[in-house]
Amino acid sequence: MSLLCVRVKRAKFQGSPDKFNTYVTLKVQNVKSTTVAVRGDQPSWEQDFMFEISRLDLGLSVEVWNKGLIWDTMVGTVWIALKTVRQSDEEGPGEWSTLEAETLMKDDEICGTKNPTPHKILLDTRFELPFAFEDPDSAVDDRDSDYRSETSNSIPPPYHTTSQPNASVHQFPVPMRLPQQLLLQGNSRDSCNDSMQSYDLDYPERRALSPTSSSRYGSSCNVSQGSSQLSELDQCHEQDDDRRERDSIHSCHSSGSFSRDGQVGFGEQEKALEVTGEEEKGRVCEPKDKKKDTTTHLPPDLVLPKDHVLGPQESFPEENGSSPFTQARAHWIRAVTKVRLQLQEIPDDGHPSLPQWLPEGPAGGLYGIDSMPDLRRKKPLPLVSDLAMSLVQSRKAGITSAMATRTSLKDEELKSHVYKKTLQALIYPISCTTPHNFEVWTATTPTYCYECEGLLWGIARQGMRCSECGVKCHEKCQDLLNADCLQRAAEKSSKHGAEDRTQNIIMAMKDRMKIRERNKPEIFEVIRDVFTVSKVAHVQQMKTVKQSVLDGTSKWSAKITITVVCAQGLQAKDKTGSSDPYVTVQVGKTKKRTKTIFGNLNPVWEEKFHFECHNSSDRIKVRVWDEDDDIKSRVKQRLKRESDDFLGQTIIEVRTLSGEMDVWYNLEKRTDKSAVSGAIRLQISVEIKGEEKVAPYHVQYTCLHENLFHYLTDIQGSGGVLIPEARGDDAWKVYFDETAQEIVDEFAMRYGIESIYQAMTHFACLSSKYMCPGVPAVMSTLLANINAYYAHTTASTNVSASDRFAASNFGKERFVKLLDQLHNSLRIDLSTYRNNFPAGSPERLQDLKSTVDLLTSITFFRMKVQELQSPPRASQVVKDCVKACLNSTYEYIFNNCHDLYSRQYQLKQELPPEEQGPSIRNLDFWPKLITLIVSIIEEDKNSYTLVLNQFPQELNVGKVSAEVMWQLFAQDMKYALEEHEKDRLCKSADYMNLHFKVKWLHNEYVRDLPALQGQVPEYPVWFEQFVLQWLDENEDVSLEFLRGALERDKKDGFQQTSEHALFSCSVVDVFTQLNQSFEIIRKLECPDPNILAHYMRRFAKTIGKVLMQYANILSKSFPDYCTKEKMPCILMNNMQQLRVQLEKMFEAMGGKELDPEAADSLKELQVKLNTVLDELSMVFGNSFQVRIDECVRQMADILGQVRGPGNASPNARASVAQDADSVLRPLMDFLDGNLTLFATVCEKTVLKRVLKELWRVVMNTMERMIVLPPLTDQTGTQLIFTAAKELSHLSKLKDHMVREETRSLTPKQCEVLDLALDTIKQYFHAGGNGLKKTFLEKSSDLQSLRYALSLYTQTTDTLIKTFVRSQTAQVHDGKGIRFTANEDIRPEKGSGVDDPVGEVSIQVDLFTHPGTGEHKVTVKVVAANDLKWQTAGMFRPFVEVTMVGPHQSEKKRKFTTKSKSNNWAPKYNETFHFLLGNEEGPEAYELQICVKDYCFAREDRVLGLAVMPLRDVAAKGSCACWCPLGRKIHMDETGMTILRILSQRSNDEVAREFVKLKSESRSMEEGS
Repeated sequence: MSLLCVRVKRAKFQGSPDKFNTYVTLKVQNVKSTTVAVRGDQPSWEQDFMFEISRLDLGLSVEVWNKGLIWDTMVGTVWIALKTVRQSDEEGPGEWSTLEAETLMKDDEICGTKNPTPHKILLDTRFELPFAFEDPDSAVDDRDSDYRSETSNSIPPPYHTTSQPNASVHQFPVPMRLPQQLLLQGNSRDSCNDSMQSYDLDYPERRALSPTSSSRYGSSCNVSQGSSQLSELDQCHEQDDDRRERDSIHSCHSSGSFSRDGQVGFGEQEKALEVTGEEEKGRVCEPKDKKKDTTTHLPPDLVLPKDHVLGPQESFPEENGSSPFTQARAHWIRAVTKVRLQLQEIPDDGHPSLPQWLPEGPAGGLYGIDSMPDLRRKKPLPLVSDLAMSLVQSRKAGITSAMATRTSLKDEELKSHVYKKTLQALIYPISCTTPHNFEVWTATTPTYCYECEGLLWGIARQGMRCSECGVKCHEKCQDLLNADCLQRAAEKSSKHGAEDRTQNIIMAMKDRMKIRERNKPEIFEVIRDVFTVSKVAHVQQMKTVKQSVLDGTSKWSAKITITVVCAQGLQAKDKTGSSDPYVTVQVGKTKKRTKTIFGNLNPVWEEKFHFECHNSSDRIKVRVWDEDDDIKSRVKQRLKRESDDFLGQTIIEVRTLSGEMDVWYNLEKRTDKSAVSGAIRLQISVEIKGEEKVAPYHVQYTCLHENLFHYLTDIQGSGGVLIPEARGDDAWKVYFDETAQEIVDEFAMRYGIESIYQAMTHFACLSSKYMCPGVPAVMSTLLANINAYYAHTTASTNVSASDRFAASNFGKERFVKLLDQLHNSLRIDLSTYRNNFPAGSPERLQDLKSTVDLLTSITFFRMKVQELQSPPRASQVVKDCVKACLNSTYEYIFNNCHDLYSRQYQLKQELPPEEQGPSIRNLDFWPKLITLIVSIIEEDKNSYTLVLNQFPQELNVGKVSAEVMWQLFAQDMKYALEEHEKDRLCKSADYMNLHFKVKWLHNEYVRDLPALQGQVPEYPVWFEQFVLQWLDENEDVSLEFLRGALERDKKDGFQQTSEHALFSCSVVDVFTQLNQSFEIIRKLECPDPNILAHYMRRFAKTIGKVLMQYANILSKSFPDYCTKEKMPCILMNNMQQLRVQLEKMFEAMGGKELDPEAADSLKELQVKLNTVLDELSMVFGNSFQVRIDECVRQMADILGQVRGPGNASPNARASVAQDADSVLRPLMDFLDGNLTLFATVCEKTVLKRVLKELWRVVMNTMERMIVLPPLTDQTGTQLIFTAAKELSHLSKLKDHMVREETRSLTPKQCEVLDLALDTIKQYFHAGGNGLKKTFLEKSSDLQSLRYALSLYTQTTDTLIKTFVRSQTAQVHDGKGIRFTANEDIRPEKGSGVDDPVGEVSIQVDLFTHPGTGEHKVTVKVVAANDLKWQTAGMFRPFVEVTMVGPHQSEKKRKFTTKSKSNNWAPKYNETFHFLLGNEEGPEAYELQICVKDYCFAREDRVLGLAVMPLRDVAAKGSCACWCPLGRKIHMDETGMTILRILSQRSNDEVAREFVKLKSESRSMEEGS
């Protein structure tokens, strides 16, 4: 935080003075402060304000307001940018600023003003240190962490800011001014001290780094004059002022962290400097010019231009986290630039495309990876333990005397006076005064108790009277009476002239003093040593003191001025619920009263009274009364001395007064019956004769306590604090050992020093030694009791805690300032808790716990006693300190990683300094750093978390440690890998190993942190490219491995791996390697689903590539192995095993949860492998074709010999069964031998595939060689040949076409064949062990065969009818025939088809006779159009119309039109009539239109064909349409089968004509 000091001085307004009653409002960072209102046109306020500033990019708004009757009006405003405010510790004359009327806003914040007014205001604004320092020690050693610099190392500022996000913003009283030289030293050190909290570089356009401003790579000049410690300060004072100032200023620019070579800087490790040897001290004080040559020079692109100085506005707090160019980034730019320069000097020996990290041997990148690292060590790393232990002993263990303001140590005049007063209090102490000799006594006249002023009179109000000194009091008051009997008796005797009695008493007092001196010589010896008085002077002073005690009060006199200021919380005595209070003040016999304040329980009198007192044993009696003026009170006045109601009293011993006091006193009861509450505030001034210039007794007590503390700790204890042993509720009031405690207690009793003042004084003293062992616990207890005293108000008073504290004699501002500085120093020391409270020391760990308790007590004090609105929460403060310590610890282990790691694990590896840090040539640095980080986190988790357990819900040191370490490590790791990605000079396996270590660190310590719950970690992104690189290399390794495995398997003859496994070892080898690779990826446990998806996609490609390579190699060589007995089956088993293992791999990779793209890739691969296995099965099945052909040929020959009718008699059925067995015997003999082998060698899935292929081959062969005879008609052959080509049934037809014999099956032969098919089917089913019955039944091959068999028994009409009904897409897929919606309108042309060779326009009318049901079709051929035909001769096109359908053998089936010469769009308009009969409906018929070119003396040539089913016309009855012409007739397998069967019926004219009709196709054109 920076401290902004603003002094509002005065203003000048234009206008009448009467209309101005103005005040000023200051606003900055959501904090608002206001001056008082002052009248006039030239008002003068002269008020100071102070603000804590955490953002220097804001501004201060100053508004001047004029008070009005109803609302206030603004006179004008000024906005001052904070970055323009000067740095100074002295008040200046101020600057006049013109007030303006309006403010300018940007992003909801004020950024300026506009529209000037004639009014002006004088303001003095400056930044300065938050608290004053009184000596060089304090100036240097006060590490004010509450106000630590966040402005990096820029010039200016020497002011400070805080990194606490929730630091309270409240005003402070303006501190004392500081000498310039001390301020410079303090500032330079402080600004350096905290610079590592900040960033050195900002936006990309400012990416420049000064060699002296990098927090991680500062020059070795970091340790400069201004930043040296107390132990070196004196040596450095001898140097000239010029160099001191220059070095101090230089250290403002320098880093406060660690230097490049790992030397401890003065950031969080600053205390280490105090224990270094002469070499370190010499380095501290050596001139700046000697160190210039050690400054690290950065590449040109990183050096600031000379004229560019980073101002305060160019630095941002670490919390913003917005700087894209941080320390880690600068570090890496530096390291990488260096290595790249070195690489440029190395000649390139190899080919640039060849990576240097290729694995040695197969899978070299696989086996070098440790996927399950555990970087924990049994012992935590003692980073600073030894150093810190000596540090705690040697350093000044407190916040220096500036806190406690121990000026009394040097004030010899005050010490001399206190020495005398102390002797006086101890030679005749009040605690052991002469007891009174009380007797019961009855007053005959009204007399009053010496202690409580109560009435003593008669038998009813008897009292006690001392027979020696005559003092009178109630029986209940005798124990409270503290007036010394001997002294009082002596005074009384001397006044009454009883000299003998006086002398006797004086002798008794002398004896008591002698006994005291003899019994307690150590007390007086301690006092003499504390105040360093010589023995001679001490003896003389003792005589003087004894005489002053004997003189008593005879020579004592004082002037006392008492101001009755006010009271609070008085009792209500009147019926109205109020009181009319006034106050009486009595000193000795003199009594005075104030005026009466009517109807007020919180009255203010402000009345001053003067008294003279000649007896130090007198008391001041202050009583508060409620004035009554009624009959009852008048009667009381007659009967009693007092008529008004008693509201309370306080009695003050005159001997306890000294100097000036402003004190609140609680009102006490006078008797048990009194009802009293509230408190009264008195201002008392005492001038004692002969001691007019002496300090008040409270100041004197402070002097005594501080000097005693200094003597016991610094002189006797050599800097250590001796903690007294005390038990009980008041143990906190025991400050010293018995002797010293008696000294302070007697002094306090004698001079009226309240115990709370003693406690606060001792607390102030302990503040200067708060780091000594055991002291934090004592301070915590002390402050808790101080808090309890002020905050736990009793029922007898309504005074608030802050008002009670404001009335403290210790001084409100002094104690608040002490606590503020202590709070800051505690924060700084907690920010280096690993140094100050090493884990190896249980005592220091207990002090750490007590230190946090003390911080909590300070927070409680601020909240409950000061009543601040929102002081910083102790838990948050401790958390910030822990984070600061962890930041510095990380910096330390980062910069000293190699040394620390080597020292811890006794490694003797010597590396040059430039190679000890991170490098792009290797990754050795990072595992070491991770190991050190783990050691730090383990120490925090196991040691510090157990100690800092005061805030279990808010602070877990182990978790905070893990979080901070991870954040800092992540930043460096990210930038490191970004640089590595550019060059990739390390092996991919090294990157993978590092990835696993980073993953382990994250999973072990970071993953479950509350702050990171629900977030996807970043670290997978850093390593993504390297993992993908490893996967790329692994793919090559896998392919190489695959080739080797296949070669080995091939040499071994693809043997089964075992009797139970039906596949060979190459499959096992390939998937073993793939599984190992995947195991590496799986063990990465990538938490980022997107990155994991990338890995899975890449690995899925590897799997695909490897398995497809395997499949391709097998496929190429498979035909060569088909002739061998078992090998084809084993190879197919291998393919099946690939599919099985792939499925397992798919499940292992996530199954349904796998990335869709990777899953699709694997599914597609599975389909490809399935296809390959199908192809292998087909190849294997086809390899049996020759032998099966031979078997089926033998079957055909046997079947041809079957004779007889086909009927259903029992004898016939038996004969059919017998014939079927005979026919099947050749085939069964072949299948038996092979299928038995397949059943034992093939896996079940492969076996079924083989059976399917054999089934296919058998069925097709039987259909081809037995059922479907060859074709005889050559035109039909051409058609079927062409159609078969399209249907991929070429192999089915070739043999048919070369057969010579022409034969049809008889009905009995069909029955035998049908029965044989059932037997074959059962054989392939094999009782459930083979193919499923459903598959066999639905098999297309079986259905085709059976359908062909069934067609043998059908008539030609039935077959033609079946053809018409099943072939719906014979020309142009049945499309393109365009009908008109209205038959009166002819369509212009057809549409919807590609590449027609012309069109024919026809009109069809369908008439059904109502009586006979016969159908008549009239076809009118209107015209042809767009005929595509080339010819060199005469072109004479005509149209041939044929009716196709059943029952046409006796009817006219074909008509032709006349030909038209040389006309490519001829008009015909010819009508033809077809009679269909009534056996079938129109849906069984179709019209085939064929356009031909008439040729004389040779066959007409076909131009094109069109087919029009009558079912399209049936619904309309008639239609006109355009029919696009096609080149040929298309048909499916059913149509082809019908055509084959009809082609064999050579005696059937209709069948012959039908085959010829459907076989026609477009003829070759002339010239084509």
